[in-house]
Amino acid sequence: MSKPTFVISCPIDTYSGYGARSRDIVKAIIEMDKYDVKILGQRWGNTPFGFIQDNPEWEFLSKHILTNPQLPKQPEIWMQITIPNEFQPIGKYNIGCTAGIETTIAPADWIEGCNRMNLILGSSEHTINVLKNSKFEKRDQQTNQPVGFIEWKGDNSEVIFEGADTNIYKPVKSTFDLSNVKEDFAYLFVGHWMQGNLGEDRKNVGLLVKAFYETFKNKSKKPALILKTTQVGASYMDRDELIKKIQAIRGTVKSNNLPNVYLLHGEFSNEEMNQIYNHSKVKAMVNLTKGEGFGRPLLEFSLINKPIITTNWSGHIDFLNPEFVTLLPGTMTNVHESTANGMLMKEAEWFSVDTGHIGYYLRDVFENYKGYAENAKRQGFQSRSKFSFDAMKEKLDKLFTEKIPEFPKQVQLQLPQLKKIELPKLKKVEQ
Repeated sequence: MSKPTFVISCPIDTYSGYGARSRDIVKAIIEMDKYDVKILGQRWGNTPFGFIQDNPEWEFLSKHILTNPQLPKQPEIWMQITIPNEFQPIGKYNIGCTAGIETTIAPADWIEGCNRMNLILGSSEHTINVLKNSKFEKRDQQTNQPVGFIEWKGDNSEVIFEGADTNIYKPVKSTFDLSNVKEDFAYLFVGHWMQGNLGEDRKNVGLLVKAFYETFKNKSKKPALILKTTQVGASYMDRDELIKKIQAIRGTVKSNNLPNVYLLHGEFSNEEMNQIYNHSKVKAMVNLTKGEGFGRPLLEFSLINKPIITTNWSGHIDFLNPEFVTLLPGTMTNVHESTANGMLMKEAEWFSVDTGHIGYYLRDVFENYKGYAENAKRQGFQSRSKFSFDAMKEKLDKLFTEKIPEFPKQVQLQLPQLKKIELPKLKKVEQ
């Protein structure tokens, strides 16, 4: 009996967060063995292609990728893993999967996109709540008179967290070369350094660098800060631009005795990232993010059983327990004009961390590490038991069983075997 055709449009082969999300979702659906899975590969901004070729363990996806974008027939199930304004109902049953938005308001065309689909899967409670609560007045283009509202219709949403691969992200003995880092204690940041003035870029990397310099300037014993970051891609030009940004921030701090900030630049495999997380010099992760749809690096790092310092708002709050990690307080502020774009609306708000708490906890984790490390083990246990890839796949499978309807199946017509009928012989009638 044939399986329902399940076509998934996503940036499957890109070096991006959405690429990683796509590969995990597609792998989970393939392993369910209930669908005929086809992949329609897409690009993701300026992020490079070639992930599958560079990572042979994902080569199994290649046989599912459609070389011709023209679908031979309407698929029973259609899924798009992307931002919601791109959602289009192509299949008989249509699923939109998104990490959503990092602020308090999603754009109007995102809400319209969600309303076109039968089911919306969000990475976090934050994602779904923002999409549901965003509402816009709709006006007639000719008269400019209000004619209604653009808002979420129905109750067609579920949270599917981004499960971590616990076979990769786990405590191991690291052989990664960090010999250039002379300190024995380093904080690690992982994420893109995006557009925006100091303290206004989404991941808040600029403020992190500034706060780190200010916190440990003139100290006799200082930790290091390692930034595993890029702006656009792993080019020499990108690296040089980042070095200039770090140097510019360093120049604003009035001291000749500052801690070291190291730049770790380029693309790394999942196994290499796990080696970095496990290195004996990497003691904790710090991320002053203003908003996350989910926050994959924070989940992955939590599996190593090391302390985390981050902000107390948005997607990562789903899996980070405030009893086990340090969640910094702050206030909601408007998206700055230096950061605003079509998705990050200046009318929206996101999180601005309290700067006084940054310095306090950077010092306290450095000086009183043991207590934080004990709690980190508890966070690691919670992450492994509740937020693994296997747990995500189990939840997704159960959800599909409940939500996706049965489709008429084409069956071969079996005609009954007819017995040969013997007709009686006619007798010749004599004249």
